[in-house]
Amino acid sequence: MQLVDWEYRRRYSIAAVFSKFPNSTVIFRSFPNYYFIYTVKWSQNDPVVTREDLCEMETIINDNMGLLEQYNNRRAAKRESIL
Repeated sequence: MQLVDWEYRRRYSIAAVFSKFPNSTVIFRSFPNYYFIYTVKWSQNDPVVTREDLCEMETIINDNMGLLEQYNNRRAAKRESIL
């Protein structure tokens, strides 16, 4: 999956489109040191979005913003690696 396009939106958010879901818009919100998915404006013309797809999207956007290290060091990531 690749990041096709993105733009800043108001209220500390980013709207992005990914190659696997070209008709759907993913809205990210800013947490102090990284971005997380707030909502997906899903199109029926695209495949169903899975949890793995969401994690990959978050990784891609944080990498592009230079925040991948902070994203990987968040509490939820540490908790997921234990499970």
